[in-house]
Formats: sequence, structure tokens, C-alpha cells
Amino acid sequence: MFNAIYSRALVYNTCWEDPAVDRLALELTPEDTLLVITSAGCNVLDYALTGPRRIHAVDANPRQNALLELKLAGIRRLDFADFFAVFGHGYHPEFRSLYWEVLRPELSPQALAFWDRRAPWFGNPNGSFYFHGLSGIVARAFHGYLKVRPRLAQSVRDLFESHTLEDQRHVYDTRVQPLIWTPSVKWTLSRQLTMSLLGVPHPQRKEVQAQHTQGVAGFVREAIEYVFRQLPISTNYFWSVYLRGRYTEDCCPEYLKRDNFAALKAGLVDRIEPHTSTVTEFLRGTEEPISKFVLLDHMDWMSSYHPEALEEEWVAILDRATPNARLIFRSAHAAPTYLERIELGANRDRLSERLAFHPELARRLSLLDRVHTYAGFHIADVRA
Repeated sequence: MFNAIYSRALVYNTCWEDPAVDRLALELTPEDTLLVITSAGCNVLDYALTGPRRIHAVDANPRQNALLELKLAGIRRLDFADFFAVFGHGYHPEFRSLYWEVLRPELSPQALAFWDRRAPWFGNPNGSFYFHGLSGIVARAFHGYLKVRPRLAQSVRDLFESHTLEDQRHVYDTRVQPLIWTPSVKWTLSRQLTMSLLGVPHPQRKEVQAQHTQGVAGFVREAIEYVFRQLPISTNYFWSVYLRGRYTEDCCPEYLKRDNFAALKAGLVDRIEPHTSTVTEFLRGTEEPISKFVLLDHMDWMSSYHPEALEEEWVAILDRATPNARLIFRSAHAAPTYLERIELGANRDRLSERLAFHPELARRLSLLDRVHTYAGFHIADVRA
């Protein structure tokens, strides 16, 4: 099911990993060259703001790179007001003409094939781009659910308008929590179809179920309660975009802030190179040393479906990594077993012996994560 959905659709319309945490983990410098799995491209643009030498945005799903290309074209060709309307509000009344006359000439044939048919995603005054793509379907369904539950809808709106952590906790504990965790919500969260729409394949779901006594629904509830009770909601654009269907200028990714947009337009955007390929294919096709790797969570499903390909990927990573290169990745499991199972090369060296992990740093940083939907956040250096 996941493969069928993934191979035909834009899965992520916004990134679901906190780049503020990533920046602290990566310690980026102007000398760094990064390999980043593209996803929705938001975090690629965030890392570019630190001024690294180059960022290679790699994704096997061409639709994810098509979204990044559209953002790159918007930064190069639009002013801030138009760009924010498109990617901040998810709606621009003149998007059709902007696309055909201004943005389209900047796109690759692959991106053109995708956006020529989907430009209306940004042109619906009663909708939003953030209600499209697979994750957008889930957001749109939640909006529909809130319409039939007005008390819960008002409570959720008040939660996102809280100004202090104390107020936030009070609204969640007294008004949201008693209403939201119904049997129907728990059942929906436990379905593989829901997880697939959110980009979670079956192996990741199994990992969550194995760790949490109340299954996927219990894990999601625990994550949500941490976010809404322990972290300020005022800057949590990850969750708010799916409630509102849009960002605000006060609560949005860094690339959507006026000064940062100007810095990207002034030249930082030109340091980003999209590549539609697997990580292994890209690394085998370049001689460029890579000093920082952002690998997201794709190893969870590769370890189950394509373990040999995962070993090949790690061989390619270690072949191209600079001495002491840093890697970060996430997992549905706090301690994924594949890290101990992977053996490399003719000597069958254990992967865990080639990497130096930083579990205490990862634990501290994960407490700051505004998304909080991964049980495992991992930081490792390649042993010189």
C-alpha cells in the first residue's frame, strides 16, 4: 500500500522534522557540503541560510524535488509578498498567471510534468496548497472532523492562540484532551491507510506498536501531549499549518521570513542542487566529499524491505564521507536494531563500529523538538 501511494503522489507538502534541532546537531560551517533528503524542501532552505558551501537535495520521489524546484523558482523570480502568499498562505489569487509566465521557465521537464496539472492547488480561495498531497488529505479530513465538532474546534483554536505555556496547558487539559481522544480517533490513527497517507510505512508502524503498550494511537497521543503541554505553541508552525491550512508571518519556517527570503534570493539559494535519485545512486555518481548528512527516517523501511540496498547505501556514504563527517537521522524506534545488523564490505565490518554516536546530545536536543513524532533521534560521526 505504501509503495503504491508513494510511487504516485506528493507525500509531504511540508517538512515534518525540526530544522532548529538539526542545526544544533549538525554545527554547520561555510566549508560544509551537505547531502539532505529533500522531503518538502523546507529544511533544505533552512540549512542554506547558514551559508554552507553546497547542499545536495536528494530524493527518489520526483514529486518532492518538483516542490523544491517550485520554491527555488519562487525565491529567484517572485517578490516576498507573492512568495509568502504562495507558500505561506498556500493560496495566491493570480497563481495561474504567475506559474505560466514567471515560474514555469525556471523548472526542469520533470517538475513541469508535475506542476502543469497541479497549479490549481495554489489557486483555490476556499482551500490551500497545504490540504493537497497525501499529508494534506489527512489535514483536510481533520478539518472536516472539526466542522462536525464545534466545541472541539473552538478549543483547538484557543489552544493555538495561547500566549503562555501555563494557558496552553490549561486549555489542553481542560478543553481539548477530554474531547479529542474518542474511540473513532484512536481507530483512525491505528489504520495503516492513515499512516501511509502520513508517509509512515508498515515497518515503522510495527516499530511503534512494539514499543508502546497502547499502540500507534497511544504513541501519537503521547507525542501530541508533550508538544502541547511542554513546548510553546506560538512558534510551532509544524502543527499549526495543518490546523489553519496556512502559516502566519509570526509562525512559519525560516525561509518564509522576509529577511531570510532576501538572503536566499541574494545568492544562498544558488548553493542548492536538487537530484532525483536514491542516496546510493547520487553518491556513486559524484566525487565530491560530503561532510554532513541528513538522512531523515528512510532507513526504517529500507531495513525491512531492502536490507541489501541499505548496506550498499552505507558503503556509499562511508566512501564519500569526509573524516569525522556528521550524520543525523530519525527512527520510529529509540534504538533501531538494524544499526547492529548491518555489516559492510568483504570483511563484514559492523556499521556500529564505523560510527561514533552521541546519545546524550541527541537526547537533550530531542526534548526541544517541536514535532516530536519520532521515538529516535540519532547523531553520529564517521570515525576517521
